[in-house]
Amino acid sequence: MNPEQPSADAVPRSLEPDAIVTPNPWQRLGQFTDARIGLGRAGISLPTNRSLEFQLAHARAQDAVHLPLEIPRLIEDLNQLTALANAPQIQRLHSRAVDRTTYLQRPDYGRRLDEDSRQQLSALDAQPADLAIVVVDGLSSLAVQNNAGPFIAALLEALAEDGPDAWSLAPISVVEQGRVAIGDEVGELLNARAVLVMVGERPGLSSPDSLGLYLTWQPRIGLSDASRNCISNVRPAGLDFAMAAQRLHYLLREARKLGLTGVGLKDRSGETALEGGTGIQNFLLS
Repeated sequence: MNPEQPSADAVPRSLEPDAIVTPNPWQRLGQFTDARIGLGRAGISLPTNRSLEFQLAHARAQDAVHLPLEIPRLIEDLNQLTALANAPQIQRLHSRAVDRTTYLQRPDYGRRLDEDSRQQLSALDAQPADLAIVVVDGLSSLAVQNNAGPFIAALLEALAEDGPDAWSLAPISVVEQGRVAIGDEVGELLNARAVLVMVGERPGLSSPDSLGLYLTWQPRIGLSDASRNCISNVRPAGLDFAMAAQRLHYLLREARKLGLTGVGLKDRSGETALEGGTGIQNFLLS
C-alpha cells in the first residue's frame, strides 16, 4: 500500500470529534482553575463534550445537597483522632428541621436545635471551655464527610503550638440538618467562649465538597453574621487543611486577645510586618 494513502480504517478528518470545534485561545488558562473558561464553540453553541461535562457537574452538585451525612462513620473517624482520645463524648444533635425537604424550605428551623438536643446539652452542665467545635451537614454532606476529620486533626495540631493546656475544648457536636447559626445555641449551652462551626457549603459546579469555617466569639442566640469570621473553600483542591488551620489559629488568638470576632477582627495571618518604618501608623492598615 502506498504510505501516502490513508488506510481504510482511518477516520476522515471531517468526522473526528473535535473537527467542528472552534478552539478558544484562553483555553490554556484552564490549567490554573477549575472554572469553565475557554470552552470553544461548535457553530454558535458549546461543544457537545463541554455541554455534557456541565450537566455532570450540575448533577454532582445536586447529589451533594441531598446526600445524607453518614453520622456513625463520621463519629468513628473523629474518635480515631489521637488528639481526641481523652476528649468528652461526641454529641449527636438535630435541628428543628425534621427532614431535608423541611430544611431546604425553612432555613429558620435549621438555625435552632430541637428540644431533645437542647435537653441533651443542658444535661451535660458543661464547664467553661475556650472552644466548642460544631460539625454541621449544611448544604453539602460530602464536604463534611470527607474534610471534617482531616481539618480537625490539623487544627488540634496548630492549637498544640500554644502548649497542651492553652486551649480547652467543649465536647464536639455533630448536628444534622443544621445551618451556621445553630452553632450560637450549641456554644451557649456548652458554656464556650468561642464556637467554630464547620459546615458544608452550597455546592458549586466545580466544587461540590467545600467546607466552610465560621468562628464566633461569645456565641449566643440572636447573633447576626456580622459577628462571625469565615474561612471558605477548605478542601484538598481548595484551601488545604494545614493552611486553613493556621488561619483559624490566628483568628482564635486574636479573638481571645480582643474579645470579639466578625467585622471588628481582620485576618492578617498572611501579612508580613515591614521593619525600619517611621513609626507613623498607616491608616490603610488599621
